[in-house]
Amino acid sequence: MASPRTVTVVALSVALGLFFVFMGTIKLTPRLSKDAYSEMKRAYKSYVRALPLLKKMGINSILLRKSIGALEVACGIVMTLVPGRPKDVANFFLLLLVLAVLFFHQLVGDPLKRYAHALVFGILLTCRLLIARKPEDRSSEKKPSPPPANAGNAEEQPSLYEKAPQGKMKLS
Repeated sequence: MASPRTVTVVALSVALGLFFVFMGTIKLTPRLSKDAYSEMKRAYKSYVRALPLLKKMGINSILLRKSIGALEVACGIVMTLVPGRPKDVANFFLLLLVLAVLFFHQLVGDPLKRYAHALVFGILLTCRLLIARKPEDRSSEKKPSPPPANAGNAEEQPSLYEKAPQGKMKLS
């Protein structure tokens, strides 16, 4: 049977992966929701306007939205389907994206209700990464104790406690 840690990591990986595939797809195409797609277009225009450095670098709102959306879809697929270390790499990139999105929301002065989902999913990504990277706890497994150093001797030497004088102590 799988350990609770493994079940937790797998459940978080699949749930987070599917969420980011969904959100990335909304950024890329209006097929899932025309209203959400229009809202994403509007939001990314305000992000580029609030950060003129992006425009100086030649990044417009369409390029920013589509690149973030494509990265979300790719990392979401990896989180959902690919086993092993690539999940942790995808988790890390998604965490960086969430931090960037939180920065953009703060930059344009959005209220908390507009970016609360990003905050929650950022926390979930952090928890998943911490749980996945934590080493296995091996203390619960029974390990055979090593034999004492003098196990082969026929005459065992008494411990220091056994050598101590027994009886009453005289205090002055």
